[in-house]
Amino acid sequence: MAPLMDVKFVEKDVADEQDEDPPDSSEIPLPDEARHEVVLPCLQLSKKTSLKIPLKPGSSPKTVLFRRTYYPEVPNKLWNDWRWQIRNSIRSLDELKSYLTLSQAESISVDRSLPLSITPYYMSLLAVDNPQDPLRRSVVPTKYEYNYMPCESNDPLCEDDQSPVPGIVHRYPDRALFMVTDYCSTYCRYCTRSRAVGNGKMNLSLNSLKKGLEYIKNTPAIRDVIVSGGDPLTMHEERLSWLLGNLRQIPHLEIIRIGTKVPAVLPQRITPELVRMLKKFHPLWMSLHFTHPDECTPEAYRACKMLADAGIPLGSQTVLLKGINDSVETMTALVHHLLKMRVRPYYLYQCDPIAGSGHFRTPISKGLEIIKGLRGFTSGYALPTYVVDAPGGGGKIPLMPDYISSRNEEEIIFKNYKNKFYSYPDRSDGYDDGFL
Repeated sequence: MAPLMDVKFVEKDVADEQDEDPPDSSEIPLPDEARHEVVLPCLQLSKKTSLKIPLKPGSSPKTVLFRRTYYPEVPNKLWNDWRWQIRNSIRSLDELKSYLTLSQAESISVDRSLPLSITPYYMSLLAVDNPQDPLRRSVVPTKYEYNYMPCESNDPLCEDDQSPVPGIVHRYPDRALFMVTDYCSTYCRYCTRSRAVGNGKMNLSLNSLKKGLEYIKNTPAIRDVIVSGGDPLTMHEERLSWLLGNLRQIPHLEIIRIGTKVPAVLPQRITPELVRMLKKFHPLWMSLHFTHPDECTPEAYRACKMLADAGIPLGSQTVLLKGINDSVETMTALVHHLLKMRVRPYYLYQCDPIAGSGHFRTPISKGLEIIKGLRGFTSGYALPTYVVDAPGGGGKIPLMPDYISSRNEEEIIFKNYKNKFYSYPDRSDGYDDGFL
């Protein structure tokens, strides 16, 4: 079997032990034309300030207003540079106060393991004066994160117990999860890996990545790898290309999937250069994370179009969240947007019982209600599979409303989406097995 591929940046990392860990994307250098850029002091800007440069067409009205208010002198070239977005992410309570009128519940210092980070682009989508705004609730920390329930834990899915080497979670016989970075440009407050992302606890050094690759190479049963994290698309393109190239060299590996929220929170990252690189590693699939229809902006549409045009099948894994997307109307609007973006609604996840997640979790009956409200009333392609990722490492368990009303030896009585009853013959005796 072929040895691991090396590229120039890898050789440099190996030669310099102090650069053993993958670089933090927040430290990615800006392009030459941006090296003298200064982050504008938002509190000193008047909301009446007019934008001094023309906007790139195709932004949402919220983003247009946000840029006019807070970044009137930042040109399109910088605003649409993903590295600039990461460098200028909002990471502290004081910065949050510059953009939002914080409620008492939001006016807390962030000292739990999950850090605060919101890209300027995603911040532009948040409601300034409404703490119940769905997108705001999903990324702005609140005091409720410190309310721990007995049923919750830091690792309810027991990923650490199913990790044979650092970064690998091997739960299913033919699939493995490969966590390749602990960094996200924007952290969701209900994150399943809030115990580890953004704080260096994953210890995803170059050597650990190589150990993960060796484990996959030495485990022929694995035919499908999900590259996750953190968010893999926040990595340097050279490192991501090196990683995907080494995965693609493994003969028994059929499918590579990438899990990312970048198209929703940092669509500027989907560049022609990135897409050209990803196309080299087909068959490559991508699992996106869209939460609410307000994330389906012109920028998100463009990002998904570029990925879909590159032949990358796209699916969305949506987490069911109380007060954010837990209604038939909201979920219908979301899945319709996704189909128009050429993204297949894949999973609707019951929120994992992560420590401090009680204010996000709905009863399972709510998820069943939503699925029942979708089935028959929209396209079949728009229907996600509602699943519970079983605590204790049991894997994904699909849930559906019960459409069987009764059954006997001859027939099954079904109730359809309009609550009307229909019979289906369900007996096999009397048939000639030889003829069949």
